[in-house]
This record gives sequence, structure tokens and C-alpha cells, in this order.
Amino acid sequence: MIKKYLFLTTLMVSTSYSNVSLDEKIAQMFMVGFFGTSAPQNSQICKDIQDYNLGSVILFDYNPTDKTKPKNISSKAQVAKLTSQLQKCSKNHNLLIAVDQEGGKVQRLKARYGFYGKFPKAKDAILMPREKMLEIYTSMAKELKSVGINYDLAPVVDLDINPKNYVIHRLGRSFGKDPRVVAMYANEFINAMHKYGVLTSLKHFPGHGSSLGDTHKGFVDVTNLWSKIELEPYRRLKDKADTVMVAHVYNKKLDRKYPATLSQKVVNGLLRKKIGFDGVVITDDLQMGAITSKYSLSKTIELAINAGDDILLFGNQLTPKKTVSIKTLVAITKKLIKKGKIKKSTIEKSYKRIQKLKAKL
Repeated sequence: MIKKYLFLTTLMVSTSYSNVSLDEKIAQMFMVGFFGTSAPQNSQICKDIQDYNLGSVILFDYNPTDKTKPKNISSKAQVAKLTSQLQKCSKNHNLLIAVDQEGGKVQRLKARYGFYGKFPKAKDAILMPREKMLEIYTSMAKELKSVGINYDLAPVVDLDINPKNYVIHRLGRSFGKDPRVVAMYANEFINAMHKYGVLTSLKHFPGHGSSLGDTHKGFVDVTNLWSKIELEPYRRLKDKADTVMVAHVYNKKLDRKYPATLSQKVVNGLLRKKIGFDGVVITDDLQMGAITSKYSLSKTIELAINAGDDILLFGNQLTPKKTVSIKTLVAITKKLIKKGKIKKSTIEKSYKRIQKLKAKL
């Protein structure tokens, strides 16, 4: 009976996938940021979700084009209404609605918008009793769920091994130097999120804790700083992680040509084959300086998809004057497929991984 059930389930899934257009499968692979605190039926973001079956969106509070106005977040009631509207635009009502909510400096749901806004940074969380830490992350998950956010781009599992590192060490975003401790606390974070049906993402593979530069601003070479120990949290959590976010760091010991996000050797080779992670891989924001300073939009998409990334993130936050639409992203991807630079089978694999992830919701 079990074998028969599994066969029928597999058959049903494959049939449902075969009825989905190529455009929709491609659109599921993108996460985009947008401007607006609401998403009525006539809004551009709603039309994009409806017309293309866009897979994911990301919300920000800070508006890079007008500091006097919020980008997506202004109050608890407003965010709850926004996410409800976004889901109504979605074909299967399973749109991934993401936010960066780590605690400390990195929490988009701030007190001035009516949220708690005082969740501690990882560096302080590890000083608390386990029960208190669990209580804190459970409260965080509950708050995310209460406003319809189902995907938290956290926890950070970078090791705190470089005291000169700004993006991780100085902001207190790491659970420490010991990979066992980091994995343990990250596991508790994930458990708390799962309790309220919120998906998570380990970041930033293959390790950003040893770096000196900031990939938001430009090229960051960690070749002489990075250590294999930075992979250990991913090994320990490979069966628990919902998704893994890949960083834009360059390490010629891993790939002499491309940064991690765009590297087949790092994503399909190291993360998937060697470490054994078969879940969804998401890129860090592909509009960061580390990428845009060296690659065109078309080349970025080509390399990212071929590297093995499943969700390509375009926050429309870092380069607001170059806002990219899902229409453009899908058109470029289809053109690359037509030219033979991307295989349809690669799109299929990513689509299936993403649907498996969404099934957790």
C-alpha cells in the first residue's frame, strides 16, 4: 500500500508540474523587492504575481529613494494587510514573503512601526540561558507569523573568527567562533521559526565571518582569510536547513574565476555534492556591488542558475535607479534558454525544489 501511495503521489506531482508553463517555472525562481505599502489588484506587484506567478518577494522598511516614506513597512496592521493582499494575488496562495529578521541591527520589524523591535543580536543571545533564548526566538517567529511573513532570511551561521570583520563581527551577528555552538543555536532558532510555520535560511555560505570587505559595496576576496572550519555549521545542519543563502565572496581556492554565488564549483560542487545539501539555495542580493561591478544582468542570471542557485534575489534596494522587474528577469532567462546557455532541465530541478520547500508551508 505504501509503495502504491508513493507512486501515485509522485505521479500526481509530476502531472501538476507538467501543466505549469515555462514562464511560471522561471518566475518561481526569482525573489524581488518592490516599492509600496499595499498591493491592491491594480498594483504593479500584484499584476506581476498574477501574470507571472512570481515565487517570492522581500520586504524592507528603509526606502532608498525617499527617506521620508516607508518602502514596505509602516505599521503592524499595514504589514498584515499587505501580506494578505500579496497572497491573494498569488495563484496558489503560497507566495514566499521574506524579510531579514535576525535581531540586533538586522531587524526590519522595528519598534517605531509598532513591533517589538528589541530582539537581541546573536552575540548577546548566546549569553542568555537556553530557555530565555528560546523564548525570544519563539516570540520573534510568532510576530513574523502574525503579520503574514513566512520566510525569515536567518539565522546567520558565519563564524566570528575575524575581529576586523565589519559585516559580521562588529554588528554582533554571529553566535560565536565554535561551529558546534553556532550550529546548536542556529538549530534552536530554526525550531522556534518552524513552530509558527516560518521558513529559514542559513547564511552566508561558504562563510563571511573571515572576510574584511563588504560585498554590498564591491568585490571581496577571502582567499587568504577563509578556513574550511567555516563549512562545519552547514554540514551539521544540512538536513535541518530549509534553505541556504550563498554569499558573493570570492575564494580562488574554491573557484579561481567566480564568486561563490555564481560558482558551479561552490554551489553544485561543494554545497550540494560534498556537503550533501539538496534543499533550496538562494543568492544574496544580486544587485550588490560585488556582482554589479563585474557582471551584466544577463550574465549574472546565466551564471547564477547554472551554478545551482534556485532562488535569485533582486531586492531593488541597493540600486533603486536600476529597479528590475520580473518581466525583464523572465524575458532574459527565456532568451538564455533559447540560446542554449541555460538548460530547461536546470529550471525544472529548481522549480521542484522550490515547490517542495513551499509544501512545508
